[in-house]
Amino acid sequence: MTKPLSTKARIVEQARRLFNEHGYGAITTAALAAECGIAEGNLWYHFKTKRSLLDAVGEGFAQAVEQRLAMRPEGDPVAAYGRMLERMMDEFRAFRFVYRDQQAYGEHAEHIRGNVPRWLEQTFDQIEIYLAALVDADLLDWPRERLRDLAVNATIVLRYGLDHYRELGEPVGAGSGTVRRTLLRHLTLFEHRLDPRAGAQLHDAIERIGTEALAA
Repeated sequence: MTKPLSTKARIVEQARRLFNEHGYGAITTAALAAECGIAEGNLWYHFKTKRSLLDAVGEGFAQAVEQRLAMRPEGDPVAAYGRMLERMMDEFRAFRFVYRDQQAYGEHAEHIRGNVPRWLEQTFDQIEIYLAALVDADLLDWPRERLRDLAVNATIVLRYGLDHYRELGEPVGAGSGTVRRTLLRHLTLFEHRLDPRAGAQLHDAIERIGTEALAA
């Protein structure tokens, strides 16, 4: 039997869900308390400010990022790249607002802001390793000395894709298609140099992941 979440954990989980669905800036502590079925004073007992609540959600985000960064390609390099994208899609979906609402939470997310430079550098490293595996298998025709540039550009598209769609005024909530479209867009950087079958496999992987997760 699954142990029920504590009130504090339930508040954090509901906050993450509401921030994703409606935007960080649109959710008040009163609305969050009502969603949790508790008095606002009870919420304040656990989290004195909205900023402290954001820090708690940020801890979960940090854990998800660190787990994804620990991944390395194993076995078939195309399937491995697909698994990495699947983990990234899960990360984007679970913490959509972190990637989308940077203007809203701004300087308040100290835990996130303090780690972003390291996370970005390690993401450059990770994607470069996965791309190198494709090169080693003769599935990607790309100069090795330019792999770092490709990894950086891919990271930029992936990291800021949701914010890009938000600035265009397009829907960016659950079911909008923006997570899937962001992953597909990053493929446009190098799919013309991929083995055609490998490119088709990666497209299929993204579509399958999106369908199975009912993601966007």
